[in-house]
Amino acid sequence: MTQARVLIISPALADANNGNWQTARRWSRMLRPAFQTTIVQTWHGEPFDVMLALHARRSADSIAAWARAQGAVADAPGLAVVLTGTDLYRDIQIDTCAQASLAYAQQLVLLQECGPDALPPALRHKARVIFQSTPARNKVVKTGQHVRAVMVGHLRDEKSPQTLFAAARLLHGHPDIFIDHIGEALDAQLGAQAQACAAQCPHYRWLGGLPHEATRRHIQRAHLLIHASRIEGGAHVVMEAVRSGTPVLASHIAGNVGMLGPDYAGYFAQGDAQALADLLLRCRRDQADNQPHADNFYHQLQAQCAQRAPLFAPAAEQAALHALVRDLLPKTPNPK
Repeated sequence: MTQARVLIISPALADANNGNWQTARRWSRMLRPAFQTTIVQTWHGEPFDVMLALHARRSADSIAAWARAQGAVADAPGLAVVLTGTDLYRDIQIDTCAQASLAYAQQLVLLQECGPDALPPALRHKARVIFQSTPARNKVVKTGQHVRAVMVGHLRDEKSPQTLFAAARLLHGHPDIFIDHIGEALDAQLGAQAQACAAQCPHYRWLGGLPHEATRRHIQRAHLLIHASRIEGGAHVVMEAVRSGTPVLASHIAGNVGMLGPDYAGYFAQGDAQALADLLLRCRRDQADNQPHADNFYHQLQAQCAQRAPLFAPAAEQAALHALVRDLLPKTPNPK
């Protein structure tokens, strides 16, 4: 029996080392050997049974070409569009190509549970949530002598590194709170700000871009992950921290709430550096206390993240992904 052919459109390939590429590579691996999979940036008309297109705006040309090849102006057979944070919380409001991608798709895939709320009501029937996943890592025993927090994300405005810089300066007088910052300077001005922050605040280190495995080790060994983004569709680093036993301090935006849940205790208002600094101080105090009483904030974050961890298990993502592809394949008529 011939295997179905699945094309994954990713705006970024391996050299970008970003979330789109990580998703494309993982999905390709998860779909094999049940399906033949190919990852490209642009579709040029080659024969495939299913297209999974990451990013409504940046993959819009391939999405539109697929719909034209199917003779469809909406709900093109075999087409799923996977929506990123900039898709959901910016582009589909203002960009006609991104809006067209929503109409062309047979299915719209969201990567966190608040995602469907951002879609136009008339299109929500197409939506399904597939949480991304990563293997669990053993929890590392961490020192009680200090707190080390890590923020992971290339330096660009959507990730709000300015919030981290400001919080680091507010914590200048607290030498027992260390902050590591991982990510390439996609914005040269933000790179300069990171260098200036490191010069002024010895407890803050900008480590630049690191390979994925090295980044995961930093997350695993940290006491906390900081995720300060303005816009997110469902961040890899959040689920990587949760699956490593590392609690998260996150901006209170829909993309983070959809990952960590509405009742999670570790949120701060987006852009509020003082609130982030206060949470780091609270975690340091309670982590140093290391007593399992009910009002230990750091232990509360650990417990809440542990409850969310099964959502990000690879088996759950793989099952959801296979179900998506089966639903997108042409239905074989029943023999008479």
